[in-house]
Amino acid sequence: MRIESLRLKNFRAFRDVELTDLPGFAVFVGANGTGKSTLFSAFQFMRDAMASNVTSALGRLGGSRGFQEVRSRDTTGPIEIELQIRADLGRPDPTLVTYSLAIDEHEGHPVVASEVLQYRRGSKGRPWKFLDFRLGKGEAVTNELEDVEDETQLDRESQSLKSSDLLAIKGLAQFEKFPAAVALGNLVENWHLSDFHISRARPEPEVGYAEHLSREGENLALVIDYLQKSHPAVLREILTRLERRVPGIKTVQTKVTEEGRVLLKFQDGAFVDPFLARHVSDGTIKMLAYLTLLHDPKPHPLLCVEEPENQLYPTLLSELAEEFRSYAARKSQVFVSTHAPDLLNAAQLDEVFWLVKQDGYTKVLRARDDEQLAAYVAEGDKLGQLWKQGLFGGADPR
Repeated sequence: MRIESLRLKNFRAFRDVELTDLPGFAVFVGANGTGKSTLFSAFQFMRDAMASNVTSALGRLGGSRGFQEVRSRDTTGPIEIELQIRADLGRPDPTLVTYSLAIDEHEGHPVVASEVLQYRRGSKGRPWKFLDFRLGKGEAVTNELEDVEDETQLDRESQSLKSSDLLAIKGLAQFEKFPAAVALGNLVENWHLSDFHISRARPEPEVGYAEHLSREGENLALVIDYLQKSHPAVLREILTRLERRVPGIKTVQTKVTEEGRVLLKFQDGAFVDPFLARHVSDGTIKMLAYLTLLHDPKPHPLLCVEEPENQLYPTLLSELAEEFRSYAARKSQVFVSTHAPDLLNAAQLDEVFWLVKQDGYTKVLRARDDEQLAAYVAEGDKLGQLWKQGLFGGADPR
């Protein structure tokens, strides 16, 4: 499952932006305030809306002003989000599914103005709508899994939601007979944002259980403990890769104290006694965290990483880029925001996007579409070097 395209309209800094033909690994650069974090927040908003409702999701993103704060300044009309995903729906080839969501206000309250899920069953013709709801009422196809040859053969069931600020996809994604809704639900519910903070990972957490690294990494010791017990081969692979990047580190283990805390212990081959996480370098902690994130036994379908270069040696960033690509190859997708020329140097022309402000709103450009950049790269220049030289128009690296 992979996102093919994303369109945002009236969503904060994005007045009307469409990203198409998205790669498995995508790198986003731009000056502060151009909307890199906002791009990722679109996925957080959708997950919050599915978990509760659009009113709560708008509140988390826009505070007390909700809809008015999230909608682009000086605009009218609904907030629109459209996702196209390529998903396995049990047919011969992966299917391109389009999900369109429009959120507006009615009598001062947020409502789902329209929600449509559609895809083409054959190789030709227009897409069929399998979900079509407006203001809490609509239809869902109940025989989606059957092999029908004409849209008129689809059985449509009318339904009313409890509230007009609920997503219909939230309910359908729980039932296997709606495979497109299930695929979309899996993507939205299981995407992950990583904004790792060294200071959060150093303290010893209380004994607990964690399979996946959290957003800021405060449960790193718990995840290592889980891998140590349940996936020792995965942990060995992580430590092998860590040793190649941080010479001297031989093992990393966990230990539970009498007070019920989980210690993270690093063994340097030159010393008899191990070091606790609080005494290990920032770069070592961060590289361990990213390797743990990227070798998750159950990878996230979409992983968004905020500025992974912080506290890492520049020479490690090219290897980290390869780790991101490898993760994406596991039927996942990785979006990374960065200010690091060294990480950009490791990116390919097709993988790089840059964001610029134009008339107060964000515009997204793509490196492969810039003839000058493409020509320089063809001659052997690196994208990070070209960015430092100011050839990414409007995206100042300083």
